[in-house]
Amino acid sequence: MAASSQRVLVFPSSSELGPALARFIAARAQESCGSGRARFTLGLSGGSLISMLSRDLPAVPGLDCRKWLLGFCDERLVPFQDPESSYGLYKTNLLSKISVPESQVLAINPSLPVEEAAEDYATKLREAFPGEEIPVFDLLLLGMGPDGHTCSLFPEHPLLEESEKLVAALKDSPKPPPQRVTLTLPVLNAARCVAFVTTGGSKAAVLKRVLEGKEAPALPAARVLPSPGELLWFLDEPAAGSLSLSVERPTCAAAL
Repeated sequence: MAASSQRVLVFPSSSELGPALARFIAARAQESCGSGRARFTLGLSGGSLISMLSRDLPAVPGLDCRKWLLGFCDERLVPFQDPESSYGLYKTNLLSKISVPESQVLAINPSLPVEEAAEDYATKLREAFPGEEIPVFDLLLLGMGPDGHTCSLFPEHPLLEESEKLVAALKDSPKPPPQRVTLTLPVLNAARCVAFVTTGGSKAAVLKRVLEGKEAPALPAARVLPSPGELLWFLDEPAAGSLSLSVERPTCAAAL
């Protein structure tokens, strides 16, 4: 399966990348809400994306999030008050600043055992995307670890071959905490658009493997190929430092 279109966008630093990403999200939301679907569905990831979005998304002029539906691409099975909880951090740092109704934010139930938490989250997705065998998000925002993992899909892990479940439970994450809930590759690859956000020189070597390598088995991030959706990479110069492929370097005011 190949993505119908892939763009690699390189910005001088994360301070320029963040506002461009925020404008891109807002533009996609406006496009989705004006296309007859009447809502914008966005999947969030944790890590450095939380601080970036919390800083730059509320700064977009005229941002209206009342028709947004938010989900999480993966989540750690910890209480929402725990600093490892992506939902908890987003609620404190972003959701308090934008107008998404609480009923339109899909979160795991961290009080359940991990297998039940995964099935409960899958049920929430089915209810939020009625009539869709696989939920089709308008936009998924993904990160990538230095080992090439994305969401909680790690290299050589059996979950990379999961083809039936929408949401999988992970009990043995090689990165703590060990218990996690994650979207599976079929959901990632069903999205209308996937945007990876990768910054820092520590990611340069693995990014080259993901975007230019031909290794088998492919690293998890290299297996995210939405078809017929779009695939974008938002990178800063340090992360893109080892790439030899053709990239775009948008100006600050460029429409993406």
